[in-house]
Amino acid sequence: MARITTDDVHDYINGVCFKTGPPGKVGVETEWLVTDPAQPTAGVSLDRLSGALDTTTALPGGSRVTFEPGGQLELSSPALPGPARAHEALAADLDHAAKNLAEAGLRLSGAALDPVRPPRRQLRSPRYAAMERFFTNHRQPSGRTMMCSTASVQVCLDTGADTADLRARWELAHRLGPPLVAAFANSAHWRGRPTGWKSTRWVIWAATDASRTRPVLDGVHRPDPATAWAEYALAARVMAIPQTPDGDGRWTADPGFTFAEWVDGRGPRAATLDDLEFHLSTLFPPVRPRGWWELRMIDALPHRWWPVPMALAAALLDDPVARSTAEEATERLCGPGVPDPRLWLRSAQRGMADPAVAECAIACFDAAVRALPRMGAAHLASLLDDYADRYTRRGLSPADDGPRIPGPRDAGTGASRTGPDPTHHSEPSGGAR
Repeated sequence: MARITTDDVHDYINGVCFKTGPPGKVGVETEWLVTDPAQPTAGVSLDRLSGALDTTTALPGGSRVTFEPGGQLELSSPALPGPARAHEALAADLDHAAKNLAEAGLRLSGAALDPVRPPRRQLRSPRYAAMERFFTNHRQPSGRTMMCSTASVQVCLDTGADTADLRARWELAHRLGPPLVAAFANSAHWRGRPTGWKSTRWVIWAATDASRTRPVLDGVHRPDPATAWAEYALAARVMAIPQTPDGDGRWTADPGFTFAEWVDGRGPRAATLDDLEFHLSTLFPPVRPRGWWELRMIDALPHRWWPVPMALAAALLDDPVARSTAEEATERLCGPGVPDPRLWLRSAQRGMADPAVAECAIACFDAAVRALPRMGAAHLASLLDDYADRYTRRGLSPADDGPRIPGPRDAGTGASRTGPDPTHHSEPSGGAR
């Protein structure tokens, strides 16, 4: 394949990652930690998990089944018209998967961060081995935890009808990020005790190689979206280089340069379009452009609540009235620009206890509850209202539920202690393998 140039990177990103068209389709990807209730501190092997699910059989709603490096189960719905259709498809597939897992003595935990089990990589592909080496080389054990012990709800929405709409939706998606982190924070425990953060999952990601996890927009300088993403991708460090075109052979992990430097001639060989596509897949900002917006800032949630962030985000970006409310509420929170890093971290640490973030989140929930019946999703409006009554309007999130931490000896006895700072780059206790 031909060597690419910096202009090729910009052209590819503009043409593929920022395609425009009438918005309205919704997709959702749910990640789940899987546990054995009879052995809550033991890992569940991928062989046992895949055997229970029979991954050779198509799911009734058409969702795709994949696994994350630590054995987390991911179900990804098709992109469907509106939140009601997306909910219907993934709900059927989750019920099907949960039933099969229950028959095998397994369950979906609904936690966003494994509270007790140390991170252990189960996927042995060269890609994930290289990824783990990259984080090890940079003394970022948070990378291993991110790969193997976290779970999220990822909402996928169209980019926009035209260039102007795309830019407005891109900036709104970023401004919504901190309220979404806070409203759905569900990872207050790690290593058997509280961490002092409502969304420890978020801060673990933020502590892992900022060149690939920081928000694309994080300041007052806001170039057009395609330029911003191209500059971000070019400035990010190369995680790994496959030595064969199919990527099945040996990989060079952490070659020691950015993608821009590779394009300019560094590296063992010329960078190609395939290399660009792989490189983009190793970048994990909270809003990732893939020809649609992938919102990645939301913690995994208990089974009842997983549709709430999907319905909320779809209403706020796709219903004109709700979108106007969200634009006003997020401008009050962020000012005329986009959230700075302190607001993201404040939302992860304090959650809905932050008055300014809570005010914004409540306004957004109320607008979405009113909008969803107009979108043919009245049942989701009711669910959002129930969630807001239980959490959002009370200044709470699922992180405040204080679930019991499983353990061979009541691991909840450590609940009064402050856990380790997840931003501190030290190897997790317990000896992650």
